[in-house]
Amino acid sequence: MNCYDFDKTIYNGDSTKDFYLFCLKRHKGIIKTFPGLIKAFTKFYVLKKGNKTDFKEKMYRFLPYVNIEKDLPEFWASHKNNIKDWYYKTQREDDVIISASPEFLLEPICKELGIKYLMASKVDKKTGKYEGINCHGKEKVRRFYEMFPNGKIDDFYSDSYSDSPLAEISKKAFLVKGDELKDW
Repeated sequence: MNCYDFDKTIYNGDSTKDFYLFCLKRHKGIIKTFPGLIKAFTKFYVLKKGNKTDFKEKMYRFLPYVNIEKDLPEFWASHKNNIKDWYYKTQREDDVIISASPEFLLEPICKELGIKYLMASKVDKKTGKYEGINCHGKEKVRRFYEMFPNGKIDDFYSDSYSDSPLAEISKKAFLVKGDELKDW
């Protein structure tokens, strides 16, 4: 089986950021969440305090302002073209996507692409609250083995060395930079 990170790997960009901006254009009430977002950004990225899960949970406070059932399909209709062409050439029936992005955000596009196995951060799509921890780093390996106790990854693709734990358990790993694939 092949295993892929999603954002900046098979998706050209960051799907969470793109969805946030998409929603911001449609729902001006999201502006009310800016002070908390700026505070959380400063705490995590500038002062290096807290953790990424806490920061992201603060960012997801925009979700109560959106119509997820309407906005999510419209988002993917306008952003599906961000799936990189090289992915379609490597795609297999048993592909696995493991991403830190919210599961609810990636489910529709994975279904449309025919990807059966998705592991991502479990975030309540109405409140933005995490159900567990961010699917990142070693957590990706834990979730992989939880779903596939004896699983073997043939080829692994990611844009980030933070995914080294998954690269280490794969037969072959590729670092993705834009549309270029390099050996890990």
